[in-house]
Amino acid sequence: MNKQIWTLRGLNLTYYATSAVLMPFLPLYFGLKGYSSSQIGLLMMVGPFVAIFAQPLWGYLSDRYNTLKFIIFGLWALTVASSVGIFQTDAYVWAFVFMLMLYFFMLSAVPLLDSITIKGAAQSGKSYGSVRLWGSIGFTVAAVISGFILEALGGVQHIAWLYWTAWILPLILLLFLKDDKTSGKKISLKEVGSIVNNRPFLWFLLLIFILMVPHRMNDGLFVLYLKDLGGSDSMAGWGWAIAAVGEIPAFALLSRYMNRYHEMALLGVVSILYTIRWLLYGWITDPTALMFMQMMHSFTFAIFWIVALQYAVRLVPEEMRSTGLALFSAVFLGLAGITGGFVGGYIKDLWGGQWMYLLGACMTALAAVLFLGTHILTLRAKKTN
Repeated sequence: MNKQIWTLRGLNLTYYATSAVLMPFLPLYFGLKGYSSSQIGLLMMVGPFVAIFAQPLWGYLSDRYNTLKFIIFGLWALTVASSVGIFQTDAYVWAFVFMLMLYFFMLSAVPLLDSITIKGAAQSGKSYGSVRLWGSIGFTVAAVISGFILEALGGVQHIAWLYWTAWILPLILLLFLKDDKTSGKKISLKEVGSIVNNRPFLWFLLLIFILMVPHRMNDGLFVLYLKDLGGSDSMAGWGWAIAAVGEIPAFALLSRYMNRYHEMALLGVVSILYTIRWLLYGWITDPTALMFMQMMHSFTFAIFWIVALQYAVRLVPEEMRSTGLALFSAVFLGLAGITGGFVGGYIKDLWGGQWMYLLGACMTALAAVLFLGTHILTLRAKKTN
């Protein structure tokens, strides 16, 4: 058995389990603190804003000093330390400061973990998806059992102890991870600036932004839309569990066949599937049906994530892989998250959730045209050359 690949599987499983413990229940915890809905919404929106700046910074530092393991360990340790402040303060201003710190460290570790997972999987002859699916398993299991554990502990006010306990395993597992080096070359800020002149990569990021705004819109507002239609809190929770379960077969199977097709073509197909998904979300008004519609997550986001990550890696030099993935993640989590949250919320308040999803369908249809059009033009350019 390959020790490195099993360590990476364990890290993905346990890290995403910590996210499933925190994120679904944190708004409820803040509600017990007496914060208003708008205050809670602002706290939860800090993440996308911070990701824009934090992820490229830590991606550059990991490439500059040619280490991933120790930076990830530091980021995770600082994440836990930031959470102590969140759970110990009653003042909203300090809660905002500590949430800012939590997101700054926690989200920055995601592209770094992806970077070392991609390399470890390739060296072991495995696909990235076969390792990343363990993250979906961890998220699903933790999301389902956390509610029962918190109920047994006496309520969501005890989330701190559950969250801190969940971090023990990933921090221990990280000690056994081999810190694979890249080329050994230390990059400079000047070399990082070359990414700005990488037109194919920048065009790719723009298309990712267009495609992902509706997805991030759904991330932030799906629960509210479901409740507007008469859905319960438990239905909303199960909807996200169903989405996470749907990722597992997609991650397991897709990597075996995706090499047969070009990434831009696959992303064009994913954009079409997203368009169908958002049209159905806008058309269907039964909350139970919508809850099960979350299974379409496996045919949209799971495929998008594997394909887009692979293409991003191909577009940047190996020694700047972490920086490239961090920029990709900043666009997905940061720019698309902020835009989706504000624009989606504005449209939902003005015209309702159905129009919000109709706008999402229009954006993904545009993304489909641009992805497929770019692919066709690239093929024609190759033939003429």
